[in-house]
Amino acid sequence: MIVDLYQSGTTAKNLSSEYGVSETTIYKWVKKLKPIPLEDGQSFTPEDYLKLQKEMKRIQEENEILKKAMIIFTKK
Repeated sequence: MIVDLYQSGTTAKNLSSEYGVSETTIYKWVKKLKPIPLEDGQSFTPEDYLKLQKEMKRIQEENEILKKAMIIFTKK
């Protein structure tokens, strides 16, 4: 909500005093939730990017486990 208010024109200083959150925290939230446009017209946030990276790492680990399992089962 605070990020939406900031993006609609309310200053970080006013939001800070009204909600009791530091300006630095507000700027971090704004940066974290700022959408990044893609070539196809869609957008994503840096948080979405981090989630995708974690998911990709998990899938890569699963693939490595499956490769090792295939090696074990093909030997028998």
